[in-house]
Amino acid sequence: MSSTASFNARILPLVIASALFMEQMDSTIIATSLPAIAGDLGVSPVALKLAFTTYLLGLTVVLPVSGWLADRYGAKTVFRTAIVIFTAGSAACGFAENLHWLVAARGLQGVGGALMVPVGRIILLRSVQKSELLDAIAWLTIPALVGPVIGPPIGGYITTVYDWRWIFWMNLPFGVIAFGLASWLMPNLKMESPPPLDLRGFLLSGGGLSLGVFGLTVAGRGLYTDTQVVVMMLVGGLLLVAYGIHAARVPNPILDLRLFRIPSYRHSVSGGNLFRIAVGAMPFIVPLMLQLGFGFSAFASGMITFASALGAVSMKFTVARLVRHFGYRSLLIVNGILCCVMFALQALFTPQTPYWMMFGVILAGGFMRSLQFSSLNTLAYADVDHAEMAKANTLYTVLQQLFLALGVAAAAFLLDARMWWYGRNSLEASDFSFVIVVVALISGFSVITFMKLDTDAGASISGRER
Repeated sequence: MSSTASFNARILPLVIASALFMEQMDSTIIATSLPAIAGDLGVSPVALKLAFTTYLLGLTVVLPVSGWLADRYGAKTVFRTAIVIFTAGSAACGFAENLHWLVAARGLQGVGGALMVPVGRIILLRSVQKSELLDAIAWLTIPALVGPVIGPPIGGYITTVYDWRWIFWMNLPFGVIAFGLASWLMPNLKMESPPPLDLRGFLLSGGGLSLGVFGLTVAGRGLYTDTQVVVMMLVGGLLLVAYGIHAARVPNPILDLRLFRIPSYRHSVSGGNLFRIAVGAMPFIVPLMLQLGFGFSAFASGMITFASALGAVSMKFTVARLVRHFGYRSLLIVNGILCCVMFALQALFTPQTPYWMMFGVILAGGFMRSLQFSSLNTLAYADVDHAEMAKANTLYTVLQQLFLALGVAAAAFLLDARMWWYGRNSLEASDFSFVIVVVALISGFSVITFMKLDTDAGASISGRER
């Protein structure tokens, strides 16, 4: 490997991960601190799903334009701007005095994350050869996963001993460090003559996604009437249909749906989206179950749930070897079934379940979940031409964040529905167990899609032929 290739495969992922670290840590810390934030702001913990989904909504709406901005103004420029926006949003979250303030600040964070995550991945995809992509992705995700490892226990400790606001203010020094590293080491890749922005497509896709996800998020919360919620979701759906018609007629749509003609890309996206519904729901459901259902403190909850990220970190040292040995198809099918089982086992937790047993189940689940994610995130680009990498990354990331948001919204909706069905005003442990089983089953359906993959799918990355 040349010195330039070695730099691209090792140093660049670490620079990008320095920014992803604070984004990943932030998302896990807020999950652990939800009950404390809700109590301070005087709202229901389930209502704080708005803080979750507004962040993901900001991601989803702005993501489609991220690839074009990187091509037009330079990836390094956009990446550094994203760090500034995310850090400013973090500071605003810490000063929030009510739910609306927090939701707006989380939306600002989402805009920063929408530019930071995909643009960082674009830089990596354009700088690393496909044969080195598995190792480069592993280097990228190891530092980024340190955030989720330390996030829950640190967030639980800060929330229990000090004030939840500091969980957001901690991002400020990390933002300064990430900005400095990006300025020093990152190349400013951009196209000489990028195509014009598909403004109509951006408005149609952004409007459709935002109305659809927001309508699902506020359903049953009393913030809007049932008629208003239905209209939001209906209009959102119609806008997305209009976008599909528009995308088929223009040469450079902002979200190029023609990429679904590539089998490995199509199956990676469709199966991965079902899997991500569960992945989005579990970090929201499990901390609530431990604290509201079992009566654990925020610190105790964080010391258990951080096992998921710990398992994910340990997996990163073996993912390339496993993919190359078993191939994508076999690995995604078998590991997908195991992920479904590990999700479902968490529904069996009770206040009497030993801590070590909860920790072990969540640890194993984190390992398998991360293996599935890493496999999907590389298979998607196996047969994509280099010139289409930015388009493929933009569409893939939009759908990934959309279904993570749907996972949170669907889990909260099911909790609300359980309370309404039984005529209760508070949640019980059985409510969380029911939701966990439902989302585990949804993730299991992804295996059907992976069965449609060719035996040698992703061979250009895994090196494993038929």
